Amino acid sequence: MNDDVRNIVLGVVAAGISAALGWLARTYIWRRKLRRKQAFFGLPDNSESLLVVNREAGGAELTVMRHDVFALLELSALIKDCGANAQVVAHDAAQQGFGERTEFCVGGPSSNRRMAAHLNSLLPGIQVNTDPEPGPERGAFRIGGEKYRLESGKAEYVVLARLTADLGRGSRPVFLFCGQRAITNQAATRYLARHHERLARKYGSGPFVLVLKVVNSQAYGPDVVELVGDVTRVAQAPAPVPAAPTSHRAS
Repeated sequence: MNDDVRNIVLGVVAAGISAALGWLARTYIWRRKLRRKQAFFGLPDNSESLLVVNREAGGAELTVMRHDVFALLELSALIKDCGANAQVVAHDAAQQGFGERTEFCVGGPSSNRRMAAHLNSLLPGIQVNTDPEPGPERGAFRIGGEKYRLESGKAEYVVLARLTADLGRGSRPVFLFCGQRAITNQAATRYLARHHERLARKYGSGPFVLVLKVVNSQAYGPDVVELVGDVTRVAQAPAPVPAAPTSHRAS
C-alpha cells in the first residue's frame, strides 16, 4: 500500500469516526433533553396522562369551545413528544384523585367542575367570579390583594399552574389552565409548550402558579402573552376571612 492509498484510507476512517462521534453526541443531547422534558411533565415512556376537558359555559354538556380544542391539540403534541399516551376525560367524569397520572385540566371553574375542585383544594388563594350575569366583575380573578378584570378582546388573564400532590417521590403533577376565556386557555398551553425548558430550569420539579395576560386577542389571537407575575405563595395560602361587621351602639 503506497502513501496515497494509505492517506485515503486513514481519511475515510477518520471521517467515519468523526461522524459516529457526532451522531453519538447529538443522540446523547437529544436524550438528555427528552428526559428533562419527561421529568418536568411527569411523562416517562409509555406512561398514561389525563386531558380533562371542560364544556362551553351555558352550552350543551359535551360542547367544547373551538379554542379549547386547539389547547387540547397543543397538549396532545407535548404528550406525544414525551412518548406518553393521553386519555380524554370530561370534567364531570374525572372522579379520581391525582398523583398517579399526569393531568392537564383545561377551563375555568364555571365550565369545569374538576378545575373548581382543584382551585378549592390546592389554590384557595385564588377567587374567580363565576357570576353568569354580564358586568365588569364577570370572570374576574382575585389573588391576594390583586384583581384581574376581563377586558374581552383587549386584556384577558389566565392562571397557569403546575402542582404536585404530597404523595412522595414519583407522584405525577397536575397542570391547570384556568382562563377567563377559551382563547386564554389556548394561550396558556402554547406558552407552556414554548417555555417549558425555562420553567423547568427555574422551578425544577416544584410547583408554580403564574398569571399570564393575553394582549389584544381580537387582533393577535393567543400568540401575544405577557407574564404578569408569579403568585405561587399567595395562591396556595388560604383566602383571608372577611372581618365581621362592627356593631356601633349609641352611648
